[in-house]
Amino acid sequence: MLAAYTSKVWLVLAILTCCSFLFAGASFAQNATPTPSPQAQANASGSLEDRVASLEAYIKNTDGTKTLADSPGPGHNAWMMTSAALVLFMTLPGLALFYGGLVRKKNVLSVLAQCLGIAGLVTLLWWSFGYSLVFGKGFNNGFLGGAEHFFLNGVTSSPNSDYSFWVSENVYAMYQLMFAIITPALIVGAIAERMKYTALMTFILFWMFIVYFPMAHMVWGITGFMNGIWNTGAGIKAIDFAGGTVVHMTSGWSSLILCLILGPRLGFKREPIPPHSVVLTMIGTGMLWVGWYGFNAGSAVAADRIAASAFTATTLATATAAFVWALLEKILRGKASVLGYCTGAVAGLVVITPACGFVDSTGAIIIGVFAAVIPYVAVSILKPKLGYDDALDTFGVHAIGGTIGALLTGLLATKQANPNLRDDVLGSLFVSQLAAVGITLVLSIVGTAVIAFAIKFAMGLRPTAEVETAGLDISEHGEEAYIS
Repeated sequence: MLAAYTSKVWLVLAILTCCSFLFAGASFAQNATPTPSPQAQANASGSLEDRVASLEAYIKNTDGTKTLADSPGPGHNAWMMTSAALVLFMTLPGLALFYGGLVRKKNVLSVLAQCLGIAGLVTLLWWSFGYSLVFGKGFNNGFLGGAEHFFLNGVTSSPNSDYSFWVSENVYAMYQLMFAIITPALIVGAIAERMKYTALMTFILFWMFIVYFPMAHMVWGITGFMNGIWNTGAGIKAIDFAGGTVVHMTSGWSSLILCLILGPRLGFKREPIPPHSVVLTMIGTGMLWVGWYGFNAGSAVAADRIAASAFTATTLATATAAFVWALLEKILRGKASVLGYCTGAVAGLVVITPACGFVDSTGAIIIGVFAAVIPYVAVSILKPKLGYDDALDTFGVHAIGGTIGALLTGLLATKQANPNLRDDVLGSLFVSQLAAVGITLVLSIVGTAVIAFAIKFAMGLRPTAEVETAGLDISEHGEEAYIS
């Protein structure tokens, strides 16, 4: 009897507990419903014509602030969050595996650690100062943004109409963060297997402030000195859809200077230094290609017709460059290598980046051919003749490729691909692209040289010969990638 009575008591208590949770949940849901902002209440009272016009603006990705101010568009927001994840996927794990496969097995973890470390460091810099310095406008000097968004102050889920009418500013900030992460991570390829971890992190810290933040604002900031599309008062009316100058030229030319200051790896030209796993490199290449759609098509900052055009151009140029690079190997060396296909694909992705939102399909194919031929010459002929140790061909692919892409954009951009191109921009576009290339070269080369020599004097850039011989994995990180 006691047992039966006890079981009934527990049953009643269980029912009462469930009811209390349901009541609390309903009460919480009711209390959690946000009170509409004054702006939202005003929007809701707009005329039917204005509200329909805003919905049409949402579909066309035009100004919808008349009645839907502060309201992000769910479709465009979803695409930009997806694109942000794709761009992060390019670095982690794409670039990490691509570079990791190309180094010797005693250094593969050092490459992974460098990519991870850069991701963490740059995120903190972006949150504290970077986003504001790039996309603010308080300074209004054309070279740096402003201080109004330090520590992401005021960066909320409402759109910033300077950059998008339909994408939340915090989503846009996170999307641009992924660009800020991958750009310095590209430098790892040139100095692989021979730079101290602490020295590299210190270099990246200063490089972001001296090179990346100013370049990104000049090209993409609403008050940027070289923002030819959106700043009608730009000093140089250049265009760069997704980062030919900002990402690839800055990292590529900086890579050359840094690897020259570091000097070659021990045993360079005296002993073979082959990739330890072309399989990992192939996997990384595939991840880069997939992620690059977020990089290029995502730079439309909307799921619109320009994003579709950039997506198409990216596909055509990349596939063409991979095929032509392997074809050149077959003709000149007798064999088309997997590594050649991988390098060609990455070169195609690099060269199409500044042009992808401005060229039609034929322009993309032309760019794909140039993306294979010129970087192939840089990697296979120029590098051996000059004798610099760009370990994983960052300079040959990203610096040369980014430069060629910026210049070809000036020749192949068309209003048919992007109606935002104004006649005053197109009229002298190639000259503007040349000027933008020149400024990028000066800032990247001088900035990198100053930072690198300062760190070399203060703390040293390279580990000891014993550490480098043993490998950076075990010496700097206390781990081994492969335990036999």
